[in-house]
Amino acid sequence: MPPHTALIATVAASLVIAFLFGLAAARLRLPPIVGYLLAGIAVGPFTPGFVVDSGMISQAAELGVILLMFGVGMHFSFRDLMAVRRVVVPGALMQIVFTCSVGTTIGRMWGLSWGGALVLGICLAVASTVVLLKGLEAQDRLDSPTGRLAVGWLVVEDLAMVLILVLLPALAPMLGGSGGDGTVSAGVVATTLGIALAKVAAFAALMVVVGRRAVPWLLEHVARVGSRELFTLAVLATALGIATIAAEVFGVSFALGAFFAGAVVSESELSHRAATDALPLQDAFAVLFFLSVGILFNPLVVVQQPLQVLALVAVVVVGKSLASFGLMRMFGQSTRASLIIGGSLAQIGEFSFIVAGLGVSLGLFTRDTQAMVVAAALIAITVNQPILAGVSRVLAFREEKRARRRMSHASESDSGQAEPSVPLTARATRAPMDQVDDPFDFSRFRDHVVLIGHGRVGTTITEALQRDSARYVIVDEQERVVAGLRTRGERAVFGDATRAEVQRRAGVEHARLIVVTAPEPIRARRVVEVARDLNPLIAIAVRTHSAVEQEFFEAFVLAPGATGRAIYAEREAALSLAHYALQTIGRSDDEADVVIEAMRNARISPTESFAAIHTKEFRAMMAPDPNHPTQ
Repeated sequence: MPPHTALIATVAASLVIAFLFGLAAARLRLPPIVGYLLAGIAVGPFTPGFVVDSGMISQAAELGVILLMFGVGMHFSFRDLMAVRRVVVPGALMQIVFTCSVGTTIGRMWGLSWGGALVLGICLAVASTVVLLKGLEAQDRLDSPTGRLAVGWLVVEDLAMVLILVLLPALAPMLGGSGGDGTVSAGVVATTLGIALAKVAAFAALMVVVGRRAVPWLLEHVARVGSRELFTLAVLATALGIATIAAEVFGVSFALGAFFAGAVVSESELSHRAATDALPLQDAFAVLFFLSVGILFNPLVVVQQPLQVLALVAVVVVGKSLASFGLMRMFGQSTRASLIIGGSLAQIGEFSFIVAGLGVSLGLFTRDTQAMVVAAALIAITVNQPILAGVSRVLAFREEKRARRRMSHASESDSGQAEPSVPLTARATRAPMDQVDDPFDFSRFRDHVVLIGHGRVGTTITEALQRDSARYVIVDEQERVVAGLRTRGERAVFGDATRAEVQRRAGVEHARLIVVTAPEPIRARRVVEVARDLNPLIAIAVRTHSAVEQEFFEAFVLAPGATGRAIYAEREAALSLAHYALQTIGRSDDEADVVIEAMRNARISPTESFAAIHTKEFRAMMAPDPNHPTQ
């Protein structure tokens, strides 16, 4: 093909093949990732037929990793990172040491040198960024507390790998590598380690001290210009620019640099708009990562050395996940979080390939051992999503069983009642069609209200609905809250409201209104999107925490022409105070209502078109409010 079209042809062919194989996998009820891996095998050098340029695909896949980690960083602030440090720092390091030790022992049993065995252990110790994030996304757990623990764990692993990649060449002569006399100067090792640590520390300090102030300032000034294209370009330039500087200047991986870039963007109130505008293609490029793994896979390795490959898979899938589970429990985490983290880490990926390739170039590793690592990685990646799905089913069954047991005990201890206590208003409004076999399944309800979250805001809304004898269903992901509601006779569904099956059990498909009180905007957005998919005509009320969040939901999330409203709590409080002030100075209730309603309607309404983003009024509202601190 002509040189000037080689990149386009390679990426186009790869995406088409990945799509076809992914679609076939989905039709066979397999995870699409399996299809992407098989697509890579089909176009790789170890199978007959068309062969893609693996170098180009690897670079395109790296772009996908950068965008993916940038998006994760925008949902994961520096405060989140510090909040989980006491668990993820010792936990990740201890897991790396454990898995590396097991892998090194296996390598020595196979006759590898100490250096080769150590490289093998390192290859088995670090999880793939893309696989872990995609697995959590598939389970809708990326924005959960457990997801934050997993991302923090990834960051620590990436930092550890930066040091390993720097130290390995310096230690290669002592470990039996080629081109050395078997001795290493302690001064050289100390200097190399010191320089690497200094670079990482300098990059982190630059991001925390300068980046978290300069990048939000830049985005806010670009937003005032009013050009959507320029804003998108600014976000992409920030992501790719910081990632490149991190890799080329500070020796940090592209993925880690992109994560920090996203974290500094998250300090801006415009981060949600940035996520919507600038990252629509991250999934497409991330698919190329799985394709690149398949390209590296040599099927003959599994045929020629099946026991060795299975041994490596067992270390990764069983040993590493059990070690991670045990460490999480040791640091006081719940069984639920520990199982999810353990399942998420039961795979290896890009860093393993980099370390294996480096081991070969240093004379520590053979090509055959490298091929076994790739084969083990492909198998572990293939089974990872089914493992996570199985963990989710086990947890759902366990938690529902526990909730039913608590409900049963509460009913038995409630002497003098023949049946669980149900509010009189609920008894009066329940129709025969609402009767279902499962007492916690309300999918046959009609024209009711679904309330997401039962904190302070949700409790107030519940009281108002009770006073009006309205029928409602509460969804909350805290088992203790749901159990307490059920003992009082409330209709409550336990589960994550970003999952469609949970909303179906709450009857969203036939509900009149859904009220979202979730404090996290990204999570609230997912709840809204799932509700819209299940019931396009449902009215939506969503709680927001800043003027920018309110306008974001109204312009981007709440469907044009549909009934919906984004409520900015602080603004509503201000309007209530203004209403009281007008009454106090002598205005009648009707006169005060007219003024307040005019002020409320001065904002862009949820039903206005997407083109409203280009108006001067919207651009002015997108500017930071000096009287309102960053959320």
